[in-house]
Amino acid sequence: MAEIQYAVTDPATGEVLQTYPTAEAAEIEAALDATSRTVRTWPLQSTVADRAALIRRVAQLHTERREMLARIIGREMGKPEEDALGEVDFSAAIYTYYADNAEKFLADQPLELLDGGGSAVIRRSPIGVLLGIMPWNFPYYQVARFAGPNLVAGNTILLKHAPQCPESAEAIALIFEEAGLPPGAYVNIRVDNEQAAQIIADPRVAAVSLTGSERAGAAVAEVAGRNLKKCVLELGGSDPFIVLSTSDLDATVGAAVAARLDNTGQSCNAAKRFIVAADLYDEFLAKFTAELLAAGDGIAPLSSERAAKNLEEQVSRAVAAGATIAVEGSRNGAFHPPAVLTDISEDNPAYRQELFGPVASVYRVSGEDEALALANDTPFGLGSYVFSTDPEQAARVADRLQAGMVFINGVLAEGAELPFGGVKRSGFGREMGPLGIEEFLNKKLIRVVR
Repeated sequence: MAEIQYAVTDPATGEVLQTYPTAEAAEIEAALDATSRTVRTWPLQSTVADRAALIRRVAQLHTERREMLARIIGREMGKPEEDALGEVDFSAAIYTYYADNAEKFLADQPLELLDGGGSAVIRRSPIGVLLGIMPWNFPYYQVARFAGPNLVAGNTILLKHAPQCPESAEAIALIFEEAGLPPGAYVNIRVDNEQAAQIIADPRVAAVSLTGSERAGAAVAEVAGRNLKKCVLELGGSDPFIVLSTSDLDATVGAAVAARLDNTGQSCNAAKRFIVAADLYDEFLAKFTAELLAAGDGIAPLSSERAAKNLEEQVSRAVAAGATIAVEGSRNGAFHPPAVLTDISEDNPAYRQELFGPVASVYRVSGEDEALALANDTPFGLGSYVFSTDPEQAARVADRLQAGMVFINGVLAEGAELPFGGVKRSGFGREMGPLGIEEFLNKKLIRVVR
């Protein structure tokens, strides 16, 4: 038997609640065979409207089972109930969005011919079997933004979820089955990294999408590139939160805290570096520190004790290198208290690292130009936040930020209709919105001469 790697471990207690075996070679072959067979027939035997109806049913089943689904990820990765319910609801909204818009997004696109003779269209069609490699921090949402558009387009999916999310992975697979998708359209598979690399290399697999760490992204991109497969990567982020002016400092501080503590700070596009104009810095820092630290009384555990230890070590290295820390309490198992780091010099390791948890870094800047220079001085380029009472300044800063997403005077404003993705070491490609369905399509030119 293959070594057991998948397990539900309650991060609050460390108790292993259930274990699951990793797939054997025969199971992997069966999954590849099923998905490759289905992708050869399903898109031809169904219309976009047919597939949209199935995805709409997937959304409805998420809504009908929201409490049960929320409890599962509370056990798996410690997500508070309110956040878990919100994630299930957002997932349902994503499926509904693609069900509502699939026919429009996938319609033929006529081209105007310069010589006026004949006709030409771009026809969008599926490319085949896709491997999705998903992370633990948003077990349902991450799957929704990958599976929703690609299934409605007619691709089939092999889904490798994070090893700590086997129960939610099985719940999702059951929903697709009960919604009426044909066998082989969506197959959940528990594999290790070596097996995943073999799947990517298999000629029956057309492409791969990964959300995860830089290290995982580099490994997947290497195998995909070697085998001439397209990939979409959504990796880490160290999103800047720039405060240049505000008419309501308390509201801005509240937004900053919400942006840092989203999913207990375990979100790729959570605000992590707070860059504040000098005339606001002292008051912002005092209010922000007080509010962030006060949240520690009800803080949820991180996804695992290992995750909390890693964050603790990053913070210790930052302080050893000269940073100042404000914190109340210390790590306890998977619980890491909120903390604020200041006085972070450019040679401090925390200056360019992603801190994945409830720890914020705060910087003082003289104005717009210094704020932009600091915001862009990072290997990452996922999201960003700009707070300013001057609309022209906000637009100017947004244009100059090296990021895939900019949110002006607001946080937690993602939507199913808004593309998600980054630049630099935050990856490439987009998910959600009209761009999310474009990544894994054959955009075929059909030209009729006469």
